[in-house]
Amino acid sequence: MERPRPNEESARRIGPYRLITRLDPPSPRQSGHVPCRRFVARSAEGARTVLLSAPLPGADPARFLTEAHAAQRLLSPWIAPVTEVADPASSPFHATPYVPALPLPVALAVHGGPLPEETVRVIGVALAEALAAAHAQGVTHAGVSPAAVLLTSDGPRLTCFGAVRAAAPDGGQRNTLPGLDPGALAPEQASGGRPRPPGDVYALGAVLAYASTGHTVPERSELPPALRPSTASCLSRDPANRPTAADVMTALAPPTPHETVLSSAGSLLTPGWLPGRVVAALARQSSEILAAELPWN
Repeated sequence: MERPRPNEESARRIGPYRLITRLDPPSPRQSGHVPCRRFVARSAEGARTVLLSAPLPGADPARFLTEAHAAQRLLSPWIAPVTEVADPASSPFHATPYVPALPLPVALAVHGGPLPEETVRVIGVALAEALAAAHAQGVTHAGVSPAAVLLTSDGPRLTCFGAVRAAAPDGGQRNTLPGLDPGALAPEQASGGRPRPPGDVYALGAVLAYASTGHTVPERSELPPALRPSTASCLSRDPANRPTAADVMTALAPPTPHETVLSSAGSLLTPGWLPGRVVAALARQSSEILAAELPWN
């Protein structure tokens, strides 16, 4: 993992936290479209280690903080919890407790290509479950993309809440804005439309496509046959033709004959759901973070 450059942040610090390392590689070719700057950081007294997110250069810091506060309302085991938001008078950031995690693009690089179907299915069910819960509360995530998905040993985590809203006001062209993955932007959102649940579902389809093929805009024939119907329906250009997040969850994890409710993503987290190279990379990251020594003066 690469340490932040000295001139990137003031004294390698954001708010009360010292930066240990970047979560995303510095090269866009490696990390894809990252909608914010993300670091592993430690509190001044050394007691807390967090995943810290800060806005991209040129982003609206007030809007970033507004979205961070809104993210605190989202409760799901598959959404990284926002537990701290910067004071408006200080450098903007939000933080979540640290667990070893790889952004989805990094996981594909570590694995050496698209992920196994079992892994993609777990990712799809977890994200669909999280989005279904958010949509039931009347909340649109508006930040789903491959880079927004973190893989941990105990399941995926969705981050980057509100990235589309924070990038530009409704009505503004979003398709070429830094940080936003054009392949994960629903057509109606790319042109500036207000983010709505069908846009989240489109982005979910893009994540499934990316995890399965290595890119967000595949040919239908490239998709694994078992995942092809769900992924392709999510990627419909007409929002009215897309399934709901709950529909996607049903399609990817239907109830067994002995179940009366849908299978949660948690029930799919059987040993081996993550490829071995990804598991090894998570263990390596954990040991590096534990061993990191930072100057506190």
